[in-house]
Amino acid sequence: MQIGELARSVGVSTKTIRYYEGLGLLYEPVRLPNGYRSYDERTVERLRFIRDAQASGLTLTEIGAILELRERGASTCEHVIDLLEQHLETLDRHIADLQRSRQRLMGLTDRARSLDPGDCTDPERCQTIQPADQSGPGVTVHTGPGRHHH
Repeated sequence: MQIGELARSVGVSTKTIRYYEGLGLLYEPVRLPNGYRSYDERTVERLRFIRDAQASGLTLTEIGAILELRERGASTCEHVIDLLEQHLETLDRHIADLQRSRQRLMGLTDRARSLDPGDCTDPERCQTIQPADQSGPGVTVHTGPGRHHH
């Protein structure tokens, strides 16, 4: 099949296919006498794997390492489990950071609703926004498990 057919069958763009070829993630295609690339079912499956692995959160570098291990005949299960666990840990840290940001925004919003706009006299800043390390009335800062500082 030609590149357009491959792209449609897997749901990626032809530009993506060429990019993956450049990175060495896909096998070098056979060139037809007219110069067109020709792909086989093996490339279709490999491209589907790359697409699915990316959807699972793996990077192209990580996917390339998995493919290289597979080409050498090595088992990849433990390697993939390690990668997925690393991504889970990173995601958990990101979620915790987002939750802290949400708490801060909720505190600032609550504080903003209690302020009198007439008291806002500093020409350089809005009274609603406080320095990140400063707590004021109505601002709750999470300081650890089960503890809050008001």
